[in-house]
Amino acid sequence: MKWQRLQVSTFSDVRQSINKHRKHWSTQALDDNVLMPKMTDEEGWLKFCLGEKVFLNSPACDAGDKYLGLDYVKMGFPPFLSIVSRLNQATVSAVLEFLINWFEEREFTPRLGQWLYALLACLEKPLLPEAHSLIRQLARRCAEVRVSLESLEDQRLSALNLMICLVARYFEQNDLADQE
Repeated sequence: MKWQRLQVSTFSDVRQSINKHRKHWSTQALDDNVLMPKMTDEEGWLKFCLGEKVFLNSPACDAGDKYLGLDYVKMGFPPFLSIVSRLNQATVSAVLEFLINWFEEREFTPRLGQWLYALLACLEKPLLPEAHSLIRQLARRCAEVRVSLESLEDQRLSALNLMICLVARYFEQNDLADQE
């Protein structure tokens, strides 16, 4: 429970910081290579967030990767404040839905975790019914993946625990909470 309280407190601080700095970051110019998809462009958002390599289910790395550098088209854009600050609530919900639906059929990746955390941090309370359903779906999927992990040393474990914790404790979906 102590770990969960700490995570909720940190997450709350992140949310407050995003709200406090939203106006500043949303006015910062994006680099020329940042072309944000239209709100309803599911494939565009999946490629934007996760990268073409993950979206197209390419191998995680190959010989050419050492030359990619920061090729965000291939690797996915991190959820920079200058990006997420521009998203209105409808877009936050839409992208969250795209990513959660994608996750239903695929593995948890670090970039997916970064985007889910950032989008949850941008999600305004009180939640709309659709958002309640989405975040509950996310927590259930994280629990499903967590049960299938073969080792407590799996690098995905802490991120999965964090997602479940935030949905259950911060967004008050207490029936989904871990009791430890």
